[in-house]
Amino acid sequence: MELSVNVPAFIFPTISLLMLAYTNRFMATASLIRNLHALYQDSHDPKLIAQIRNLRQRINLIRNMQVVGVMSLFLSVVSMFLIFNGKMELATYAFGASLVTLMISLSISVAEIYKSTKALNIQLSDMEESLPSEFGIELPDKINFKKKHK
Repeated sequence: MELSVNVPAFIFPTISLLMLAYTNRFMATASLIRNLHALYQDSHDPKLIAQIRNLRQRINLIRNMQVVGVMSLFLSVVSMFLIFNGKMELATYAFGASLVTLMISLSISVAEIYKSTKALNIQLSDMEESLPSEFGIELPDKINFKKKHK
């Protein structure tokens, strides 16, 4: 495959948008942690402890998403630098590594999405107990995305 300087440059906008999304997730999660911490100081509700633990894990995942995303951008820049210096084989390896780190970052993002869903389930668990009795509403036990095998 012939690698031109344009090829690594194509993933710049993708990585930039991902980094913006990751930063927004980080800021929203950090704000939620601060709010839950203040609530816990007042109420000592055990459900808040579970949420705070979940949020700590999510913050670590988001940090890892950001670090690996930056590595992807860095490797893409290295690839462009190597192309300018005529080191095509090294440039190809650097670009391949850039794509691999981008895939890793996206995989970590999927894990963080699952964690955020778990946090929402914790938040909604007390509603599930009170809604049926107060309003006569029946809720499914849990949403299961896995296929049932016979």
